[in-house]
Amino acid sequence: MVNVGIVGATGYTGVELLRLLIVHPQVELRAITSRSEAGRRVDDLYPSLRGYCDLQFVAPDAVQLHDCEIVFFATPNGTAMHLVPALLDAGVRVIDLAADFRFRNADDWQQWYGEPHACPDVLSEAVYGLPEVQRDSIASARVVGNPGCYPTSVQLGFIPLLEQGVIDPTRLIADAKSGVSGAGRGASVATLFSEAADNLNAYGANGHRHQPEIEQGLRGYTNGQLRLTFVPHLTPMIRGIHATLYAELSGDTDVQALYETRYRDEPFVDVMPSGSHPQTRGVRGSNVCRLAVHVKPDGRVIVLSVIDNLVKGAAGQAVQNMNIMCGLEETAGLDLPAVVP
Repeated sequence: MVNVGIVGATGYTGVELLRLLIVHPQVELRAITSRSEAGRRVDDLYPSLRGYCDLQFVAPDAVQLHDCEIVFFATPNGTAMHLVPALLDAGVRVIDLAADFRFRNADDWQQWYGEPHACPDVLSEAVYGLPEVQRDSIASARVVGNPGCYPTSVQLGFIPLLEQGVIDPTRLIADAKSGVSGAGRGASVATLFSEAADNLNAYGANGHRHQPEIEQGLRGYTNGQLRLTFVPHLTPMIRGIHATLYAELSGDTDVQALYETRYRDEPFVDVMPSGSHPQTRGVRGSNVCRLAVHVKPDGRVIVLSVIDNLVKGAAGQAVQNMNIMCGLEETAGLDLPAVVP
């Protein structure tokens, strides 16, 4: 059994992480921390877990966390980086669901998140946790920076084309749409029902903090030559990301075969038959990224990529990373079909 702790499990990614871990056959939850909810039963805050979790939230306690083999951080950006060094010194391995350990360069972190990085030495050893790319490095990592939701859908969509050098890397477009749970559980006017329902709007068109994360992941396939237009949108649904990706082919390529070959052995990437149009509800509650590719007669390629932002875009991918780090079956606790309707 893997002894696990969770720091900050009161938000949407935190409760999704709990939902997956409490039924994982090889996990024992040791501690679930929250400053604001300390002393309250977890299933009191989230009745959906009644009968599955009888633990209470506890105030952050380094001793309890030091007894864990893996500690997940489901905390706001800028929290984990202050606590992780002490856990590493105690031999604990860490998976951070926020952005603290996603960037390779501390200057990039400061530019996009507005404060100096608290442990740049740890940042330099952290592994970016996209299993379909970094599986071997994840297995031996002490710290994994779990990818963002938009970056997961966009990178998995573009990588096969860039790996094979069959598209122009300076003419990439990612038109991505997310459900409101991607904004977190905190109250805000933009996510009020009367604001978000029956509405669709773009945001961050002049610069979104997920763009440099996406570019960092894709640039390695392009010899540094990369231009990406990325525009996120808020949609009136709770869960899901739909990324429509556009690129220009540089020659004749069997794109369908390329994708099927690249992801043939990936348990959580599903390449649909040619001509398909995946839907967000087809992956709701699952850890699957579903892809479909379309090629226009003039050589333009369109990739449709859908994920559940709380699962493959957050908690599910974190559990997938834990399985890899602990030498478990990669699909353990995650082999779940989507929830429909």
